[in-house]
Amino acid sequence: MVIETKQADTANARTFEQFIGGAWTPGTTGETYERRNPANGAVVETIPWGDAEDARKAVDAARVAFDSGAWSKAPATQRAQVLRAVAAKLREQLVPLAQLLSKEVGKPQNMATAEVAMAADVYDYYAGLALDIKGDAITNFAPDAVGLTVHEPVGVVGVITPWNFPVLLISWKLAPALAAGCTVVAKPSEFTAGTTFELARIIAEAGAPAGVVNVVTGPGNVVGAELAASPRVDKVAFTGSTAVGKTIMQAASGNLKKISLELGGKSPNIVFADADIDQAVAGSFFGIYLNTGQVCQAGSRLLVQESVKDEFLGKLAAFTKTVKVGDPEDPSTTMGPVINEAQLEKVVRYVHAGQDEGASMLCGGGRLTGEAYDRGLFVQPTIFDGVRNSMTIAREEIFGPVLSVISFGDADEALRIANDTIYGLAAAVWTKDVNTAFGMAKGLQAGTVWVNAYHSAGLPYMPYGGYKQSGIGRELGHEGLEEYMETKAIQFKLG
Repeated sequence: MVIETKQADTANARTFEQFIGGAWTPGTTGETYERRNPANGAVVETIPWGDAEDARKAVDAARVAFDSGAWSKAPATQRAQVLRAVAAKLREQLVPLAQLLSKEVGKPQNMATAEVAMAADVYDYYAGLALDIKGDAITNFAPDAVGLTVHEPVGVVGVITPWNFPVLLISWKLAPALAAGCTVVAKPSEFTAGTTFELARIIAEAGAPAGVVNVVTGPGNVVGAELAASPRVDKVAFTGSTAVGKTIMQAASGNLKKISLELGGKSPNIVFADADIDQAVAGSFFGIYLNTGQVCQAGSRLLVQESVKDEFLGKLAAFTKTVKVGDPEDPSTTMGPVINEAQLEKVVRYVHAGQDEGASMLCGGGRLTGEAYDRGLFVQPTIFDGVRNSMTIAREEIFGPVLSVISFGDADEALRIANDTIYGLAAAVWTKDVNTAFGMAKGLQAGTVWVNAYHSAGLPYMPYGGYKQSGIGRELGHEGLEEYMETKAIQFKLG
């Protein structure tokens, strides 16, 4: 499969090969895929459109690298040194990497730069944890026995990542996997593969032995499925939709490999009447519109207490109308395009569904057109009021800049509405009352709860993951490292 393009479109495009065993390798099929910039249609890069054979070759390379002990038995100081070198190289190459990321995703340049910088911090963080992997000793249970618990790398890890944060989300997996001593085969989204190939190059240049990190591209239902099902892969780490997560879980059952799944969300963002309204408006705006709403933990259900709803929505709608949607290379742009045509059509369908089911559209309403927008995939930031939690736009993950506003009377009602979902990835509460804050935080069925903040309160390495159908396992923190390790119990009988 090769998409035909005009020469003008490809003048500045990159061409990549599969990265297997420390070397750039032509894809088995010879077919390629061209990724276009969603802001203007220009070709950004050409990648291999591989198949299961590519995945098997990459798994073989990772298997050899792990079983030889070149990485799995390397001293912790060596692994930490490589991770710190990765962090340093990411900072050195921040500008070109951010430019590539911006073109792949359509993300404003300043946000792309911030993503690469945050990824660098993750490698530094796990470099430190690599030096702190330790077990326990049991010495007092029996006078003639000593027990030890030790932690060992799980093995070869298949990493399957999405397109919305292509450098950061894979780093949440790669950094702890490498710190633990695992080897990796990564399958990125075809929409953002270039940044992953560049990351693999950087990791190799930082000193990781050949085969420690491999990258293969191709259709998810072929390459991704091979990684999930392969008996030579010991663990799969996936971020993406709940539907795809279920198929990966089924495929992984073949050899009962370990899995960690960070999946979808329909996160409630709850504003009480006693909150700092201006602070909550700004947080709610950021909560839904970051990355054009293409965020799994987006605060897409806004629950506002009835007594302040009109004031709150007036301010939020006015704030939303200040959004500058447009060219990601323009420093004044605050929202770029959606990732592809299919996603644009999906967002527009949900906007129509909201209207058809009786919600009141306060602003937005569909695709942006005109000279500044016709070459790209731009949609208006949209707010629906009068939403019932039973409506489609309140039940299903839209993955776009569409906000559903639901009113509530008291904390009990807010908690009932918030938890009435198949998802449980994140939630937020805005209030000045510490009892309300703690009561809601304890009652919300979500892996992350922010109080008087959204997306972050400035604590970047706390464990992250979901309840219910939002996933299995945790990323970041010590818990994120443990996902890539096995625990062994050793018992010594003394003479």
